[in-house]
Amino acid sequence: MSTTNSKLTASERAEKTQAAAKQRVTERGKIQFTMSDEVRNLGVRGAYAVLTNLKNQKSHPEFELYRAELVKKLSQELDENFIGTDPVLEGFRQLHQAVGRSNRRYPASPESLISLFQRAHKIPAINLLVDIYNCISLETRLALGAHDIAHIEGNVTLRLTDGSEKFLPLGQSEVEPVGAREYCYIDDSNDVLCRLEFKQVEKTKVTEKTSACFFIIQGNKQTSREYLEQALKRLVELTTLYCGGEQQATWIEA
Repeated sequence: MSTTNSKLTASERAEKTQAAAKQRVTERGKIQFTMSDEVRNLGVRGAYAVLTNLKNQKSHPEFELYRAELVKKLSQELDENFIGTDPVLEGFRQLHQAVGRSNRRYPASPESLISLFQRAHKIPAINLLVDIYNCISLETRLALGAHDIAHIEGNVTLRLTDGSEKFLPLGQSEVEPVGAREYCYIDDSNDVLCRLEFKQVEKTKVTEKTSACFFIIQGNKQTSREYLEQALKRLVELTTLYCGGEQQATWIEA
């Protein structure tokens, strides 16, 4: 076999591998999302979406301009009294109280993000997909997250735990126990994807290789359906503007 043919065969093999990977993501992009009645009755509200064919990257010059303007705006709005008086953040504290979890130990992700911003006066830079949802979280005080669909097994359910679930926190290598009656996002392999709304996991973390995501926009009794829909619209607009992609499915639980 000639060198040219060898190269062609390698190229064909690579294309076949890429096509197979894309097909797996496409199939997993057809996931279904369900919220249990128990969680809904607690007061959890949310908007959810699947976006595929994304092109994530470290940064984008136009996004950096947007982020810089947002930092100026938030520096005026998020004063030292904001966390203690904002009704949306209070709604998350009420949810934690309802399931017997300390807000001091388990602050909701938007509260932690606002605290970080107040200390550092900047928005963390991780990668575009993550940076976009962090910006929207700071603006809305909603809890946003994204999960790489390539690593989600089956469908996703938001339900109360029974203590048998597997939970591997982001950046860690050891599985941690999850107590019973926590509301968590769980896939069909019984892996926790997001615990309450404060902790994501290593398994489905978003990297620059991520090409399809299951997005979470979580609120509470203080957030109306319209408010969640507006946040979802903004998330899709910014994501497709800077990362391309196609919206495959959405769910509103409000």
